[in-house]
Amino acid sequence: MILANAFCLFFFLDETLRSLASPSSPQGPELHGWRPPVDCVRANELCAAESNCSSRYRTLRQCLAGRDRNTMLANKECQAALEVLQESPLYDCRCKRGMKKELQCLQIYWSIHLGLTEGEEFYEASPYEPVTSRLSDIFRLASIFSGTGVDPVASAKSNHCLDAAKACNLNDNCKKLRSSYISICNREISPTERCNRRKCHKALRQFFDRVPSEFTYRMLFCSCQDQACAERRRQTILPSCSYEDKEKPNCLDLRSLCRTDHLCRSRLADFHANCRASYRTLTSCPADNYQACLGSYAGMIGFDMTPNYVDSNPTGIVVSPWCSCRGSGNMEEECEKFLRDFTENPCLRNAIQAFGNGTDVNVSPKGPSIPATQAPRVEKTPSLPDDLSDSTSLGTSVITTCTSIQEQGLKANNSKELSMCFTELTTNISPGSKKVIKLNSGPSRARLSAALTALPLLMLTLAL
Repeated sequence: MILANAFCLFFFLDETLRSLASPSSPQGPELHGWRPPVDCVRANELCAAESNCSSRYRTLRQCLAGRDRNTMLANKECQAALEVLQESPLYDCRCKRGMKKELQCLQIYWSIHLGLTEGEEFYEASPYEPVTSRLSDIFRLASIFSGTGVDPVASAKSNHCLDAAKACNLNDNCKKLRSSYISICNREISPTERCNRRKCHKALRQFFDRVPSEFTYRMLFCSCQDQACAERRRQTILPSCSYEDKEKPNCLDLRSLCRTDHLCRSRLADFHANCRASYRTLTSCPADNYQACLGSYAGMIGFDMTPNYVDSNPTGIVVSPWCSCRGSGNMEEECEKFLRDFTENPCLRNAIQAFGNGTDVNVSPKGPSIPATQAPRVEKTPSLPDDLSDSTSLGTSVITTCTSIQEQGLKANNSKELSMCFTELTTNISPGSKKVIKLNSGPSRARLSAALTALPLLMLTLAL
């Protein structure tokens, strides 16, 4: 009898400890409406297999044809179709950059989401899946080629952008696609037309989409110590054809032109989602993710919104699309804000400098490097758009901020960062979720109380 009671006691304690160690699963309304995201091509196939969804989708596409959002929502049939589709896989679908049917995927995405926006938004949600991986391996590779950690004198004399071009020529795929866009972008059409910009842009897109980033990033973001190197970096995309024009258009007009094309619109939205300055992180990048920002920047090359270095200054990194804010009228403030996201963007500048130095945010630099640009104190910016990527930035940035402070020996800039680190130490983040679960509250605390209440009864039974 005593052995049986002892066995029951041990079994009870084992189950109690297991339940306390595992985070409670979300229940009730927290799971309502949640669906694992799928790509929009697959979501369209799932919708087509369901008669109610497919008919509503056809209705919505007819509603969006030639109508603005307010006119569309005034129609009850259009409004009903939109409400049904918000409960379908189409609403949460995303696309992958460079996927086989990328354009089709993006067309499906915008056919739904253009009906959900009120007019033309300043920042649009990215249709692409968020980037969660890091560039640490490529940063370390760039560090080797840039000379970080070797003789500073030899490194200063080296032209890292020339080294990057030589490395590209040693790779068959990189050499082939680079030669292709150089030939196309340098081909003069007539005395008045220096090149075919449309074909040049297409060749550039193929290069940056099909060549591994360990080659393309080294050419685009190489670090420079002199003007000759910086000019070579500026010439990487053959700007006389792909970038410059006789006159600079207004930036808001250029943005409107870009948004008429699904690919250009998507790349611009992705750039804003991943490079928009965040003043809650050490690097000024959302979630301290340099890779996401650099990839989004490279993804815009080959479109109307193609950015490039504005000059050959080796130390001051300034990039911009080919546009200005002249002629903006009463929209000048909005235009200047749009342009500053390129010309005065601490996230993008820090990411480019970090790649050139070969230092990721979680990798302690082994040699002297250009200090990261500190985010200026400005008025409070609007909250980030409610998309899949931005919704994860806060939770990730808390962990990365504390990790960076520990690994790099940096001091937090203010009490807010210290309190974020304290929050990390006193909370658990359940895997696959961005929900923070406090250990001293909720179901975990209830299970602990129940265990402590039942324990004396078992002890009494054991004694009898």
